[in-house]
Amino acid sequence: MSSSNQKRPNFLLIVADDLGFSDVGCFGSEIRTPNIDKLASSGIRMTDFHTAAACSPTRAMLLSGTDNHIAGVGVMSEQKEHDLARWNVPGHEGYLNLRVAALPEVLQDNGYHTLLSGKWHLGLKPDYIPDKRGFDRSFALLPGCSNHYGWEPQFGDDMIKHFERIPPLYTEDGKLVDLKPNTDNDPNGFYSSDFYVDNLIKYLSERPTDQPFFAFLPFAAPHWPLQVERAYRDKYKGVYDDGPDALRQKRLARLKELGLIAQDVVPHEVVAPPESEWSSWTDKEKKLSARAMETFAGMVEKMDENIGKVLDYLERIGEADNTFIIFQSDNGAEGASYEAQPTLMGNSILDIIKKYYDNSLENIGEYNSFVWYGPRWAQAATAPSRLYKMYSTEGGIKVPMILKYPAWTKDRGGEVVNAFATVMDIMPTILDLAGIQHPGTVFRGREVEEMRGKSWVKFFENNHRKGDMTTAIHSHDDPAVGWELFGRAALRKGDWKIVYMTPWSYGKGEWELFDLSKDPGETRDLSSEEPQKLQELLELWDIYVKKNGVVWGSPVSEVEVKYPGLGRGDVIGGDPLEDTRAWMPHRGHCKD
Repeated sequence: MSSSNQKRPNFLLIVADDLGFSDVGCFGSEIRTPNIDKLASSGIRMTDFHTAAACSPTRAMLLSGTDNHIAGVGVMSEQKEHDLARWNVPGHEGYLNLRVAALPEVLQDNGYHTLLSGKWHLGLKPDYIPDKRGFDRSFALLPGCSNHYGWEPQFGDDMIKHFERIPPLYTEDGKLVDLKPNTDNDPNGFYSSDFYVDNLIKYLSERPTDQPFFAFLPFAAPHWPLQVERAYRDKYKGVYDDGPDALRQKRLARLKELGLIAQDVVPHEVVAPPESEWSSWTDKEKKLSARAMETFAGMVEKMDENIGKVLDYLERIGEADNTFIIFQSDNGAEGASYEAQPTLMGNSILDIIKKYYDNSLENIGEYNSFVWYGPRWAQAATAPSRLYKMYSTEGGIKVPMILKYPAWTKDRGGEVVNAFATVMDIMPTILDLAGIQHPGTVFRGREVEEMRGKSWVKFFENNHRKGDMTTAIHSHDDPAVGWELFGRAALRKGDWKIVYMTPWSYGKGEWELFDLSKDPGETRDLSSEEPQKLQELLELWDIYVKKNGVVWGSPVSEVEVKYPGLGRGDVIGGDPLEDTRAWMPHRGHCKD
């Protein structure tokens, strides 16, 4: 344990769920986010910060400082349960495994009071939930998503029990919690963003004041189902009536105005089915889709309001100047509904929607509505990048990041940092600031892996002079950084990146090569023009696969990629898309 708690910083990590790169005001959005914008104006925006392509792999990287294939989420639990044999290898357990020393565990052992209030998504069984992984206090949503009002009508019926099949969804300090659903818009009733923040403030108020704290605030918003009270939704009435392509152009223009992308950037074209063209929709379909986006915007504003409550509380208790704060998304915007697609057989989410939910125009956003917004709205938020969540392209893994730590940012408020960084860097940075050494290869009597991320302390304190955007966090001497999920792979070394996607997954079925310094939108494949560079990165990819234990080279079928929760033994009767075309989110909403 460190010899003194005095002057050691507190840490507050705020993670939004499925928030796109330009979905907050200081990153180019029309959505009102005054508290996040204020955080950016007194802090630093990072424009080349990368996560994994989906929720739980990112969380595993964040809390371990290493690759998700080492930390246990080389495959998501939702995918693994349908194909156990294939993923029965270390690092693919589907939960945060014991091969890593989790960040809250290490901090807890070194005098920090550790708190979580929000989404966990790193294990459902008692041995894998937050109180067993280093949190002194925790209120956790265990699976990947839930009704934001706590209303789960399929529990107790013969329907599937949400996506994880086991109620209840929540635990507090290791004990199961069965929430009272908020079905009458009670302002004091449960709504995810309100509850998580109020609960975290309660935990902070009850903390031992002789210890520094580590507070983890992972929102469930704005992940679908898109739900928020009408007062927030209706603030955006009419804002999105011109459709997603018009919004995309507005966002791109604003990003240029803010200096967050180059004036001459070439954005990747929108990738979506032809039937998703806004001009081909009926007036009714347009209204429903725009209403879904209005609801999304209201969710983001509601989240921002709650972030303001936490920041104000830190000011009131005199801890704001000694707290290292990060705000980020966990992956790119959600452009599809991959979490829902594995349940297309039998009692599916579509059956649940038909039986319980009302997706009429006026009801969208209520506790008993269940909608998402689809690929075109998502690509308005990820532009100029390619694609969105679940893809290892930039649109899936490059996210908004704001850092505020007065010791670093007091005289640099509003600065933009373009250096490449990853979510794996956060744990080594926090340990460095706290004066704590990673335990190495043995922790709490078990063998663990060392971190793969890199501390930002040297960069911000020594190397990165104010106004100098050329210094790198990850130098050319550092190992290449890789990504893989659902067979979609990528690797980056310096400004060069290779990407692999199958033809049925918007790819070529072969490796592509991009120079991100000139082509951040991944629009020009240079693999044939730069064969030596391609070969160099492919050799680094082989090293990455071996070093991190990536399951790679096994054939991935078209069905598995389209429906990543389906195993090869599952049978789909007929064409699931044909049977559900009126419901699946190629238009971004569910018809009433």
